[in-house]
Amino acid sequence: MEYSIQQLSRLSGVTTRALRWYDRIGLLKPSRVADSGYRYYGPAEVDRLQDILYYRALGVELARIREYLDDPSFDRLAALRGHLAALVAERGRLEQLIQSVQDTIGAEERKEIMSDEKKFEAFKRRAVERNEELHGREIREKYGDAQMDEANAAVMGLTQERYREWTDLGREIQGRLEAAVRAGISPEGEEGREITALHRRWLTVAGSAYDPAKHRGIAELYAADERFTAYYDKTVSGCARFLRDAICRWAE
Repeated sequence: MEYSIQQLSRLSGVTTRALRWYDRIGLLKPSRVADSGYRYYGPAEVDRLQDILYYRALGVELARIREYLDDPSFDRLAALRGHLAALVAERGRLEQLIQSVQDTIGAEERKEIMSDEKKFEAFKRRAVERNEELHGREIREKYGDAQMDEANAAVMGLTQERYREWTDLGREIQGRLEAAVRAGISPEGEEGREITALHRRWLTVAGSAYDPAKHRGIAELYAADERFTAYYDKTVSGCARFLRDAICRWAE
């Protein structure tokens, strides 16, 4: 079946303005353009738009989506399975947050005092799940289950202050990475050294012993595994590679 741009807009919920922008940047080209200038989209374009919307729902930037979809090795079935896993994980996160809010409402209604540990349990559990999702398989294969289990337990055991420090460090690292990449700064310079130091603190804030070799090994994954790359490059492309290069240069 073939759709005009207006029909595809109604079908997908994507505005015609956005569809024209997707055409302009090479993300979604129509299957044909009539002599009148009207764009028409066939089954392949409908499937590609569906893939685009899945990636957008996961927060992936448009340039990165185009790279994924235009890669000759792109496996749509594997990508869909990845989307499903991510969405299931997101559903779990939302369910935990809902439970946390319900517990808080109940405590307020009963005039009970909720412990600080209880208040932050859902957030810490989500951080553990995210860490497992991103690092789990590789860390377990390379360093063993004990290493990953200890790291997860350390996060769950963080005090409110330590948890806040850990999340603040993560935000600071991301912000400085994006600024460095935008400015074209070399990861071998002073900013790269400082970001590496921040990342070291982020890794060890829960009390884990620091190992430069493991730090560099984790850094290599940031550029080698698309899940890491998508996480760090969600706003600015090149952040994962910058972090990898900085850590490989400055971890000691």
